[in-house]
Parts: sequence; C-alpha cells; structure tokens
Amino acid sequence: MSTTKIIGMLLIVAGALGLIYGGFSYTKETHSTKLGPIELNVQEKETVAVPIIVSAGAIALGVFLIVAGRNK
Repeated sequence: MSTTKIIGMLLIVAGALGLIYGGFSYTKETHSTKLGPIELNVQEKETVAVPIIVSAGAIALGVFLIVAGRNK
C-alpha cells in the first residue's frame, strides 16, 4: 500500500468521525493551590467544534488521494 492511499484512508476516517461526533472535548487544569493539608484544583472542560465543511473536505480529499493513487 502506498503512502498516498494510507493518508487518504486516514482523512476519510477522520472526516467521518468529525461528521458523526461534531467535535471533541478535553479537560484543562487551570489553577492548583495547596494550603496545608487542603489541596484545591480547578479543572475546566473545553469543547472544540469541528465544522461540517472541514469534515466533508477531509472526506473529499481522502477520496481524491485514493483515486489519484490508483491511476499511477
């Protein structure tokens, strides 16, 4: 399998996941304080939205790479 086909398949999978889930979230630790035996941690949950056009573009580019790699 060529590198072009592998990248194409990865783009198709990433684009499909972007369409299915619409984004992803992660937890970011912002503040940490320790006062004697008491420890205080503040964590914020951040969400990143993946636009539909980016997901569709990744799928289209992946299909293009696979088709272009086959014609060589």
